[in-house]
Amino acid sequence: MLLFDLDGTLVDSNGVWVEVDKTFLARRGAPYTREYWEGVAHTVLSQCAVFTKEFLQLEESCEDIIAEWMELAADKYSTEVTIKPHVRAYLDRCREQGHRMAIVTSCVPAHCQAALDHLDLGGYFERIVYAQEEGLDKKGPALFRRAAELLGVPPRECVLFDDSLSACKGAKAAGMTVVGVYDPYFSDTAPDMREICDRYIQNLGELL
Repeated sequence: MLLFDLDGTLVDSNGVWVEVDKTFLARRGAPYTREYWEGVAHTVLSQCAVFTKEFLQLEESCEDIIAEWMELAADKYSTEVTIKPHVRAYLDRCREQGHRMAIVTSCVPAHCQAALDHLDLGGYFERIVYAQEEGLDKKGPALFRRAAELLGVPPRECVLFDDSLSACKGAKAAGMTVVGVYDPYFSDTAPDMREICDRYIQNLGELL
């Protein structure tokens, strides 16, 4: 069973959230720091909002914070995000070989679906497992065990493709094989990715 992350693995969308974060912080006179990035990267929006509220000591509710983020990111997934190099060719190869494929993502469901529709990728995957809907984070093994359960396969028979170091650690802890995928927004994690992952690649073209 092949499991794919969306943001930064299948589609080039991490920059959307960097710009959203920078704009949100600038409106409040706060700098975009590594500490903030580490607190919100590859995390479901509800947890990002809790972290942001505490980190910036905001009076706004988490719901209002999320609403502002959604407004800032509106339409970008259906108009601006692009497919990452060699993704379609690799998915075509996997489908030809009869592999089952699914997505496991922290992305907002509406944004994920917009990107899949925009890029005509949805037909490759039998299921999308949303961290947000499961109430679980990709930084631990629970979501990956839940994904395997939903797909009816043991974790040891799953291969995860992901650009996030924390997600790769979570999948490894769940017993999955992990292929780390380079993304320029997380290039500084490359040494750790090479150590943690079963394989680390610059793009999916290396597997063709």
